[in-house]
Amino acid sequence: MKIIKTKLDGVYVIEPNVFQDKRGKFVKTFSKNTFIKYGMDSNFEENFYSVSNKNVLRGMHFQAPPKEHSKLIYAASGAILDVVLDIKRESPTYGQYISIELSDKNHKMVYIPIGFAHGFLSFADNSCAIYLQTTMHSPEHDSGIRIDSFGMQWNIKNPIISKRDQNFPTLEKFKTPFTYRG
Repeated sequence: MKIIKTKLDGVYVIEPNVFQDKRGKFVKTFSKNTFIKYGMDSNFEENFYSVSNKNVLRGMHFQAPPKEHSKLIYAASGAILDVVLDIKRESPTYGQYISIELSDKNHKMVYIPIGFAHGFLSFADNSCAIYLQTTMHSPEHDSGIRIDSFGMQWNIKNPIISKRDQNFPTLEKFKTPFTYRG
């Protein structure tokens, strides 16, 4: 596995080992020892996946304390533009974000620690995004930030967005429960 630091502290792009032959592909998506080496939480408690049509825009989601969690995200099929937003008070990168294409072709993954919001745009029908999370889903702690409020240029005219995601607060009005720890 190749672990690539990003401008957001603790957020990593991961390029897994891919083994390919005439039968197909074999991709190693997780290695506890590698995660420990880079200080990433490796105690995943739940695994989800979503299947999205082209132009579906999901986000920006996070789970608030005391049920906050780190995530590992990758696309098992199709392609998504994955976006990670720093929402930690006093962070030198508060309000900044990164975006990366995750697809079944490039096999890239993104590790998102506590204190970041996450969302994505689906580039293809039936894009399947896999989420591993370090805590159980807690609906009462599930929250988000409006996708059009932090400067990300999604470059899409008519995205398909849930009513829930449309009703999240803007980053400007958001009161973060997360604090930067350096």
